[in-house]
Amino acid sequence: MTPAPSVAVDRQTVSSNLPTGYSKESTMIRAYGVPEVRAAEDAVRADLPDGELMQRAAAGLADVAAARLDEEGGGRVVVLAGSGDNGGDALYAAARLTGDPGDPGGAEVTALLVGSRTHEAALAAAEEAEVEVLEWRSGTVSSDVREVLAEAELVVDGILGIGGRPGLPEHLRDLPDLIAEDAMVLAVDLPSGADPAGEVRSDAIYADETVTFSLAKPVHLMPATEQAVGLLTVVDIGVPEPETARVQRYSHLDVAGAWPVPAPGDDKYSRGVLGVITGGEHYTGAALMSVTAAVTAGVGMVRYVGPEAPTDLLRRAVPEALFGPGRVQAWLIGSGLDVDDASPQQLSTAREALASDLPILLDAGGLDLLERPRSAPTLLTPHLGELLRLASRLDIQGQAGVVSAADVQRAPTVVAQQVADRLQCTVLVKGAVTAVVPPTSSGLPVHTQADGPAWLATAGSGDVLGGVCGALLAAGLDPLRAGALGALVHGVAGDRANPGGPVRAMDVAHEVGRTVAHLLQVPDLRP
Repeated sequence: MTPAPSVAVDRQTVSSNLPTGYSKESTMIRAYGVPEVRAAEDAVRADLPDGELMQRAAAGLADVAAARLDEEGGGRVVVLAGSGDNGGDALYAAARLTGDPGDPGGAEVTALLVGSRTHEAALAAAEEAEVEVLEWRSGTVSSDVREVLAEAELVVDGILGIGGRPGLPEHLRDLPDLIAEDAMVLAVDLPSGADPAGEVRSDAIYADETVTFSLAKPVHLMPATEQAVGLLTVVDIGVPEPETARVQRYSHLDVAGAWPVPAPGDDKYSRGVLGVITGGEHYTGAALMSVTAAVTAGVGMVRYVGPEAPTDLLRRAVPEALFGPGRVQAWLIGSGLDVDDASPQQLSTAREALASDLPILLDAGGLDLLERPRSAPTLLTPHLGELLRLASRLDIQGQAGVVSAADVQRAPTVVAQQVADRLQCTVLVKGAVTAVVPPTSSGLPVHTQADGPAWLATAGSGDVLGGVCGALLAAGLDPLRAGALGALVHGVAGDRANPGGPVRAMDVAHEVGRTVAHLLQVPDLRP
């Protein structure tokens, strides 16, 4: 088979073989909402023969499935076909995977019909290709179905599509447990049960790979759902990208065009001076890590405001830092800062900064100082626990009254969006997939990044991220770009500090500068 044009996207790399619909000025990944995707598909479908778009999708899906079978040395395929177009795609792909009837090179394919209805033309094609057909439309699972799922080496998940609701149908709740542990799961468009909007976590089939068509969707890039997607493969079926994306993600190739690189005429002031109010007598490490990260990220200068213990550490470890209030272009406030234990100078300087027109990044304890919207650029960088505390203080509502920990775990970006709208600021929610959420009134898309290893979930990691993002704010970047680029570099630095193994936050801070240099040298593959 001739492979369909596609681009594979994982947590670290983006192929340069960009499909139709991806920007030719950037390798940034863009995801589009369901209404925009449907409108774009309908516009293309209107100029094509009936069923052509589905045939293109089925051909691309079959090519990817066949490639995976070749990698595994062949095997038995079970295609899960639901009621919608995804079920049709899966059934047409099943017909293609068998080859010609009687062809010994074709796969052994079973189609399992699990929806209340079936795409009749696709089912007819599968039956003509001698695909075995079983049904599990409701009720408990039969022994025949249980057996084929247990023996499958490749499972194609075509149960639900972008029109589905979060969660699996009632009779399929136990389906993931019936699939053989060593089977590869290939999802069609999205893992069934995952929220197409990417906003809420729900019961879903976790895929090893998801094949989507021409356009990525929010489900593929958002914190609540990306883990279920696995490797994302985008197959070009000729649908151009809409004008407005819902979610965007920087690739490594974008850093060279977005990072603030000094020109020959720049000096330390024009490159940006960052004021830092972090740490304290009991949390000295936060000051050390945030300032170190800001300096290695390339800020022009750092002014640190803090008590004696962290100041003494910084004088020895970061001799290029200055100490005490002074003129700055942006502020980083809060990492390791306990408002009840902060020095009078830290609190007074922080409150003066909040009342100013300067950009500010607020982290950890600094979040407690923000009581109302600011007119100046503001970036908040909470982890989930801090987001819950902030949302509770703002009296934001959850599913059953005041927002709860379950609400934040289930729908982190939904809560972050409410905080961003209430305070008219940008909210960066830390996690394996970091989301940077602007206020709705900005009209800007959410940015997400997933560039770092799980080893980055360690004490001090957020302090380093604050230093990197603060340096970018001081250099003049807006909060959305500063948060997204900072998260990208922080993640890559975490991987490069000790590839494949444990990493300490201070090592990440020291690695930031080398990581920026590495990313600035990535070849520009744009036309």
